[in-house]
Amino acid sequence: MKIAAVLLALTTSSTAIAAGQLPKTVAPIAYDIEVVPDAVKMTFAGSETIDVDVKQATRTITLNAADLAISSATVDGRPATLAYDAAQQRVTLSLTQPATVGRHKLALRWTGKINQQPLGLFAIDYTNTDGSKSRMLATQFEAPDARRFAPMWDEPSFKATFKLTTTAPARQLAFSNMPATITKAADGSQRYAFAPTPVMSSYLLFLGMGDLERKTVMAGKTEIGVISRRGVVDQGDYALAEAKRLLTYYNDYFGQPYPLPKMDMIAGPGSSQTFGAMENWGAIFYFENELLFDPKRTTESGRQRIFTVVAHEMAHQWFGDLVTMAWWDDLWLNEGFASWMEGKSAADLNPTWKAEASAIAFERETAMGLDATAASHPIIRPIETVENISDAFDQITYAKGQAVIGMLESTLGADTFRKGIRSYMARYKYGNTVTDQLWTELSAAAGKPVTTIAHDFTLQGGVPLVTMTGATCAGGTTTATLAQGRFGLDAASKAAQTWHVPLVVATLGGGETRAVVSGATTDVAVKGCGTLVLNRGKGSYLRAMYDDAGHAAIVRDYGKLTLEDRLGTLGDDYALAAGGYQDLSRWVTTMGRVGEAADPLEWSMVSGQLGSLTGLYLGTPLEAPLRARNRALLSPVLARIGVDAAAGEPVLVTNLREALLGRLGADGDPAVADRARRYVAALKTDPTAIPPAVREPILSTYATNATPAEWDALLALAIAETSPVAKNTLVGLLGAGRSDVLANKALGLLEAITLTAPQKGTLLRTVSFKHPELAFDWAVAHRALAESFIEEGARPGYIVSLGSRSNDPAMPGKIGAFAAKYLGAGQRAGAERALTTIAVRKGTADKLRPAVTSWLAK
Repeated sequence: MKIAAVLLALTTSSTAIAAGQLPKTVAPIAYDIEVVPDAVKMTFAGSETIDVDVKQATRTITLNAADLAISSATVDGRPATLAYDAAQQRVTLSLTQPATVGRHKLALRWTGKINQQPLGLFAIDYTNTDGSKSRMLATQFEAPDARRFAPMWDEPSFKATFKLTTTAPARQLAFSNMPATITKAADGSQRYAFAPTPVMSSYLLFLGMGDLERKTVMAGKTEIGVISRRGVVDQGDYALAEAKRLLTYYNDYFGQPYPLPKMDMIAGPGSSQTFGAMENWGAIFYFENELLFDPKRTTESGRQRIFTVVAHEMAHQWFGDLVTMAWWDDLWLNEGFASWMEGKSAADLNPTWKAEASAIAFERETAMGLDATAASHPIIRPIETVENISDAFDQITYAKGQAVIGMLESTLGADTFRKGIRSYMARYKYGNTVTDQLWTELSAAAGKPVTTIAHDFTLQGGVPLVTMTGATCAGGTTTATLAQGRFGLDAASKAAQTWHVPLVVATLGGGETRAVVSGATTDVAVKGCGTLVLNRGKGSYLRAMYDDAGHAAIVRDYGKLTLEDRLGTLGDDYALAAGGYQDLSRWVTTMGRVGEAADPLEWSMVSGQLGSLTGLYLGTPLEAPLRARNRALLSPVLARIGVDAAAGEPVLVTNLREALLGRLGADGDPAVADRARRYVAALKTDPTAIPPAVREPILSTYATNATPAEWDALLALAIAETSPVAKNTLVGLLGAGRSDVLANKALGLLEAITLTAPQKGTLLRTVSFKHPELAFDWAVAHRALAESFIEEGARPGYIVSLGSRSNDPAMPGKIGAFAAKYLGAGQRAGAERALTTIAVRKGTADKLRPAVTSWLAK
């Protein structure tokens, strides 16, 4: 019997999915899905049969569906009637007679739409190098969007096999999680019948199609491929080579061989406001800039970024795909571990990058910056709505998750930790888990419980503060008294809280002791009478503060510290001043010990800290003298390493050059700005005039310091550019100018149809970095237009975030009014973060103003 077509529509920006998950009484076993896209009409037709296991006799079967017009549904060949719940994105099939316990077969037919945003099945439009237009199709299902592709049990715990079939136009390539059998029709179209997948969660299913090409290498029995638009597939060679190394590394580390016959890496010529890559099992999707290495344009840091993104997504093939969290509460099991694994693999496979030290300087600071505010939350937290799922993809989940996993490895030892991970993988492969199951395996490997420490760092937010209140040495042993508190940047984050904090306490030239600080105070004894180092190696997630004598000793012996401890001390001293725990002069003194022989990572960190400090005072009388001080401190460093890269120089020196050029360019250094102008002028006749090692900071410097005429020249370059990645970069830079005049010219482009939706989103975001009031006010005044190019998953937080850099006292009120008028109660996390960011920045600026003024006076 024909069922009247009903469109299941839900806009996640306006309607929250109610709390609760699908009933467990019926579960899918195997999907057989056929989808035929029409890329011209931006629609697709689908049909499927689903083998299900009925665990309890029932007259109804409920599954997920959204934005689909279902035309027929049967159960065991008998028609079923449909009832829709758009708010929960569900459809319920009512049966003519009860389904008994056991296996049954559902069959459905529907039509759906191809989106212009990465939501379900979506299109990426791009221009080829010859000027012709092309359209690529791809899917993005994480977190709850496989239901926009086919009716299914779209929750991670409902694992099943997927057999996918599709039809591609002549001369186009289609690809999915598994290899395909291809049959050509008389009209030249091709029918792709993909082999069944292993059991997996719905959000990992993938389909792609387009005028593309594929290049492969073999790694043992696994075929690794890169798929890209035509003409650039060779730019995937670096990713292919690194993926081959990583596959061998991960097979060994996890103790479970990669189980699929192939692993494709797909390069999409676009961008997104919500993600850069997605770990679909065997068909990992990346946007081009995250995968393809263009030797004429990509910086060294960009090359390293490709490695870390590939390493991250490949780690997911085990942590997330093979073993999957049972529900989104435990998303950190996917993302925190993959973030840690990208650093772990980089440290082992590319030791000159000093990945572990780099994580201390950057990822650790990123995590603690958010975790020390009212916007913090536990790593593990209840997820009930679509908005909650989107909010879970933040730096607490990624960067703090990474740091906590690193702390546990440091505490247990690398071999013991890996033994626990291998046991976890072996026990739960092809299944679903909650975090405590990981703790059980690690405890068994260690022969002691880890749950107490692990729970403290995953079930509550916040940053521990360990303070040395005094130390004495007698008989060759130093005894230090350590107090535990909580580090925070605002009042809410300073509320009393305790942890079981593992850390290493050491004396320079002496011994070291592993301790757990668990009460108000703990006495720790360590061999030797030298300078005491708290949290040696910075393996634990905490802020460390010394008494006056202890800090003076650290400064005196700064050069004797390990790189990790030097970076950690710089980070702690700056943050402790920002939080009001100690005077900024401590950080200034420590920074003064970073000399000519310092590691490039130290100067990179200092450069970033100087930029952060300057950012507190934009538009105030302190901005200009701070920028002048930055130039005075950093110009000699750039002069020592040179503006031009030297053959064979260490990669970290190359990275430092990028950081220094970017910082000095932002601070208006005349020599850097002049060089940028000369380089960009040369692009008119030579597209490769800017050396790739400095291309990004040179373009950024040019855009920041541009005159109106130079802005027009940059616009002309953006229009003429044929590379999608390079064009996206140039369009974004059009919003980087200092003056209100250029900011308004950039905002005027948002009403032009020549820009893609992602490009408009990037441009508006870039304007907000220097002109948050202009960007926010424009978005509010043009809300319908803004929302037309903001991805649905980003809408609740996008517009309010534009004002988060503002120092205007009126901005918090404007953000609050916008949220009250346009955002539902479950959609205001982004607004709350923006308001917290503004309040923390103002509070920090007020606290540091006397010390900054004094420093500048000297």
